[in-house]
Amino acid sequence: MLAIRMQRNGRAHYPVYRIVVQEAQRHPLSGRVVAEVGNHNPHTKTTTLDREKIEFYLKNGAQPSTRVARILKANKIALPDWVKDAPVKHTAPKHADKLRKNQPKEEPAAPEAEAPAEEAPAE
Repeated sequence: MLAIRMQRNGRAHYPVYRIVVQEAQRHPLSGRVVAEVGNHNPHTKTTTLDREKIEFYLKNGAQPSTRVARILKANKIALPDWVKDAPVKHTAPKHADKLRKNQPKEEPAAPEAEAPAEEAPAE
């Protein structure tokens, strides 16, 4: 089975990724690359894709990784129905009660009412 995944290139602390088609059971760096279908630079947010090759491999059953599927959607490449979206992770903070936004708001001290304006006349 084939997978469309990202293969890391570039120098230390500056990754640049090739988007490749390769066997799914192999490690991205050790497996034989069937085809290179694009590249992605996360620093400049530029992506170049070969639409015809990608559509050909998707039509023939290649499975995109979750990150590649997101990149393909952003570039308006139609994905097959069997490709599922990655679930959005919502993590709760560890100590939510200690956060400033969860503390009760202090109300400003109300000015005390002066002597009541109308007092009952003394008889």
